[in-house]
Amino acid sequence: MKKIKYFIIGGLLLFSQVLFAQTEDVPTLDSGNTAWILAATMLVMLMTIPGLAFFYGGMVRRKNVLSVMMQCVVLTAVITIEWIVYGYTAVFGTGFQGGWLGEIVGGLDKFFLYGIDKDALTSGNIPEVLFALFQCKFAVITPALIVGAFAERIKFSGFLLFSVLWAILVYNPMAHWVWGGGWMQRMGAIDFAGGTVVHINAGISALVMAVMLGRRKGYGSSMMIPHNIPFVVLGTALLWLGWFGFNAGSGLGADGLAANAFLVTHLATSVAAATWMTLEWIINKKPTVIGICTGAVAGLVAITPAAGTVDAMGSLFVGLFSAIICYTFVAYVKPKMKYDDSLDAFGVHGVGGFVGALLTGVFATQFITGEGGQQGALYGDWHQLGVQAIVNIVAIVFSAVMTFILFKVVDKTVGLRVTTHQEELGLDISQHGEIAYGENE
Repeated sequence: MKKIKYFIIGGLLLFSQVLFAQTEDVPTLDSGNTAWILAATMLVMLMTIPGLAFFYGGMVRRKNVLSVMMQCVVLTAVITIEWIVYGYTAVFGTGFQGGWLGEIVGGLDKFFLYGIDKDALTSGNIPEVLFALFQCKFAVITPALIVGAFAERIKFSGFLLFSVLWAILVYNPMAHWVWGGGWMQRMGAIDFAGGTVVHINAGISALVMAVMLGRRKGYGSSMMIPHNIPFVVLGTALLWLGWFGFNAGSGLGADGLAANAFLVTHLATSVAAATWMTLEWIINKKPTVIGICTGAVAGLVAITPAAGTVDAMGSLFVGLFSAIICYTFVAYVKPKMKYDDSLDAFGVHGVGGFVGALLTGVFATQFITGEGGQQGALYGDWHQLGVQAIVNIVAIVFSAVMTFILFKVVDKTVGLRVTTHQEELGLDISQHGEIAYGENE
């Protein structure tokens, strides 16, 4: 009888241990992380509208302000649809994992978010639907950055078709390669929040579009000054604020990594803004509001890929070098080359993204990444710098070639450049039948 009793007790203990082990393995929702990523998602949304809309809108002439704002708003709508239907599965789908095809594309297993219910969790133990929406905001703002290159001269229908095709054929593959388990990620590329995926990608496309579309009528011979500098300041403030969600949210947790990303983002931006202002003050004798705002955005761009791996010292140098190099491109290279990048999308995002991604390979430190984590050349790992350089060069070539092809296709079908009369009239009237300000204002 005692043997039976001991056998039953032993069986119950064993069963309880198995049950406890099974319960322990089941991931549970982290409410703190979830709350933070909900907030971060809203902050990133803020970057496109109203942030980028005001920033770009203030820089163009008054007859084109609504066209730029419209482009930011419509991209928020149509790219969201594209992302939920196809983009998310193309980037983060797992249908082709394990083979060479999985290095290139994600697969169709999550088409229209198929199989992802409200209880499905992902990294950080947050709902996967929230992760999909957070990533959606990155997909939205990336083609919106290109708007600054062709402002004041692009046909709305051509712009819309180009942007959707670009999101499908350029953004999605690049995002999968770097973030979705693709070949760049397997190489060990560091791109915490989008230096390569977002800024190099958009910046190079911006340059190609600006060159192929041609210069605005009167470019270089007539004044094309920003019509509303307070709008630019407002847009800068909203971008600066929203970028904390962009960078600090990319770790998918409310933890020390997020706090460090928050800190280095703010510091690099402050250094870049102050450096740009100082350069203008020394060279042109007057510091401008447009200048300090542009410098701030250059710093935000450059720290984006590095925010998860650099400390305060590293971020200071990222901000410093990004301001100096971007200022050189905007103030000297662009006028010499005579390409019409209307709002310096390439000079700030393309150049700033490349500088930041490369410097990530210099200043990444195990002090932030943890023991055994990635570190840069400054701490002895020159291999990482090489990886960053290779990935960035491939990104430049891929983005340039694909943008060239898409430009040709869209231009041959619906057209991309407005007529001379439409350009002189302004895109607000010619493309949308509206004016931003009353006749007497």
